[in-house]
Amino acid sequence: MGTSAFLTRRHFLKFTLGSAALAYGLDLNARETLLDKGFEELCILYTNDQHSRIEPFPDNDPKHAGEAGFAKRAALIEQLRREHKHVLLLDAGDIFQGTPYFNFYHGEVEYKLMSMMRYDATTFGNHDFDLGPENLVEQFKHAQFDFINCNYDFSNSVLNKHKKISAYKIYKKGRLKIGVLGVGIDLSELVDKKRQEGIRYLDPIEKANAIAQILKQDEKCDYVICLSHLGYVYSTNKVSDTVFAQQSKHIDLIIGGHTHTFLNEPTVLKNAEGLAVQVTQVGWAGIWLGKIDVMFTQYNKKIIQKNDSRTI
Repeated sequence: MGTSAFLTRRHFLKFTLGSAALAYGLDLNARETLLDKGFEELCILYTNDQHSRIEPFPDNDPKHAGEAGFAKRAALIEQLRREHKHVLLLDAGDIFQGTPYFNFYHGEVEYKLMSMMRYDATTFGNHDFDLGPENLVEQFKHAQFDFINCNYDFSNSVLNKHKKISAYKIYKKGRLKIGVLGVGIDLSELVDKKRQEGIRYLDPIEKANAIAQILKQDEKCDYVICLSHLGYVYSTNKVSDTVFAQQSKHIDLIIGGHTHTFLNEPTVLKNAEGLAVQVTQVGWAGIWLGKIDVMFTQYNKKIIQKNDSRTI
């Protein structure tokens, strides 16, 4: 497994000239040889807790001056799409709330811009319910990507059986089958009662394991990703991604959110079967774009991974 690198924008162009070689500890010719021999490569890009940060932080911001912003992220994603044949672009929730853009447009701008960037999927964060399920239904028409969650029961909500929401999705990238599921946090103490009416929270570990088993064993997915808005870790016994990971089965990667945790590289834990599962998160506001490159053998078995998230 390679190391992570969080790069300033001015170092980005210099780095990308050699990024493929660094990704696998090979020179460019050797990497191309592997691809020519039938190895497959997957580039996973991800965000979490965007919080309506459409524009970069102002130049006088004490911590993040000039960082983030949808335009810079879009440019970086397009460059990475040119460099990688198979890209999966994901988000772990809390797209809404945090700037006047959301106060005025109620999520329309965020969904339209994410659609332009060709996001594949997101899960729900608690702030995505700040204006209630009715607002989500209204804004879905602006979203050309999937919403994935398996532990919210929407039976008594306007979201019941909405065509935009699935317990899981399977994405085909080259010959690879990538399964994606999603879990959300308990909304009871985070969202106004009127805004969560009709939504029932179910055990995320139980539901996720059931879905992951379907993806790995029934659907024969080569790699399974869980989009989680549970939070990275807590000092209490509250369910977090680190707790979830150790009780999980059949999940390869957990892309998390909620706690705004900046992880230099994924945390590697052992799941309930003693196998490796990784937990990652890239802070908040789109300051970082998460990037994980995975190479698979000719038989679709994962062999090498490079973690390379970048400051925007």
